Amino acid sequence: MKYYVYILVSLANDDIYVGSTADVQVRLHLHNQGKVKSTKGYRPWRLLEYYEYITRAEAVKAERFYKSHHQKEILKNKYGHVVK
Repeated sequence: MKYYVYILVSLANDDIYVGSTADVQVRLHLHNQGKVKSTKGYRPWRLLEYYEYITRAEAVKAERFYKSHHQKEILKNKYGHVVK
């Protein structure tokens, strides 16, 4: 089974969110339905990009990397959004 790291932007406040999942479209739908506690208050969300990994462990490791402060700054510069 393939796993993905995805990057979302909040259309409400330009926040960037990084997560991992086995199904990006289903997960995006859950974010936009308010079923993900950490992103519920910042809906709606738009998918910016995603990366494919062979194992869940690889995806989780990559997710942690992208969530690091340095990488969030890179994402902010890449997309021109404010990251809190």
